[in-house]
Amino acid sequence: MEKHLIKLVATDLDGTLLNSKKELPEDFSEWVYKHKEIKTVIASGRQYYNIKKLFPGMEDSLVFIADNGGLVFENNKIIYSNKMKQEDIIYCIEQFHEKEKLSIILSGEKSAYMEHSSEEAENNAHMYYERLEFTSDLRKCIKKDNIIKIAVFVEGHKAEKRYNKLGDFHDRLQAVLSGDCWIDIANKNVDKGVAVWKLQEKYGISAVNCMAFGDYINDLHMLLRCGESYAMKDAHHSLKEIAKYVTLSNDEDGVMKVLRTIP
Repeated sequence: MEKHLIKLVATDLDGTLLNSKKELPEDFSEWVYKHKEIKTVIASGRQYYNIKKLFPGMEDSLVFIADNGGLVFENNKIIYSNKMKQEDIIYCIEQFHEKEKLSIILSGEKSAYMEHSSEEAENNAHMYYERLEFTSDLRKCIKKDNIIKIAVFVEGHKAEKRYNKLGDFHDRLQAVLSGDCWIDIANKNVDKGVAVWKLQEKYGISAVNCMAFGDYINDLHMLLRCGESYAMKDAHHSLKEIAKYVTLSNDEDGVMKVLRTIP
């Protein structure tokens, strides 16, 4: 496909656009401003308020897919939201937090909520959640916000091991592995691919005119929604199997190497 036909670019953040020091490529903002005709989408499992602080002054030039597709923001406004049912949130609190004693975060439209936990869990939480409230009772937070996602933190980088035991654990919910310490739980119809599809419909953009970059399993459906799909060099093997191309790693400027070829 001719790259000048690209009308939408969607990229994951951690392990993809950001390097291992959590830094943006030096020329990313310049590229965005030079390609205003292309809808540039930042798609992450992170909270919206955490994502947008990485792009100061660029809010009007980007679309943000947050919470793995549960929320989409444009011009600081929610244009798509997929909230969880209260009974499903309580089920997750009981199963993962109270029974299994895992640290969990309720991620909502207004803020994220967490009970005090280990230093490792709280340090990771602060890394990905700009608005984070600590509470003594997660159940009390359900009525004060629309909860979009529940993030389960598995210490010792053992999230994939726990994830593989989940199976089809709930009729209305799905789990996705979003890092080696994180399992994200949301409604079954939530993923980055659905969010990209909503944008494609909103702006009348065909999948063949879209490009996507990712490195982990929570990026899989987003790559499948885009005609030009790139897995990072050190991406999860599942992504490499379905991606059209493989680019350099996030520490080798893999995303920008491709974007710079677009006129």
